[in-house]
Amino acid sequence: MTSTDAHTDAAPATEALDIRHLSPTQLAGLGVAQIAYVKPVMMNGAPAFAIHAADGTPMAVAGDRDVAIAAIVQHEMLPSWVH
Repeated sequence: MTSTDAHTDAAPATEALDIRHLSPTQLAGLGVAQIAYVKPVMMNGAPAFAIHAADGTPMAVAGDRDVAIAAIVQHEMLPSWVH
């Protein structure tokens, strides 16, 4: 086991991270609890708006862009638009 293997993928909140040395798992976890993405999609032949966590995990679908953004804000997250 190397010294880097002994570290977990999640750094403590009080420790500063050097983003040049993030593992793929750490990079995927950035902003997961704070940021959600809204992406236009087609659902059952109709336009809709998918909501995804920062790591790409699907969370919800809304029929209206404003409703999607409101749902994100209601859950105390920051919306980001993907086109």
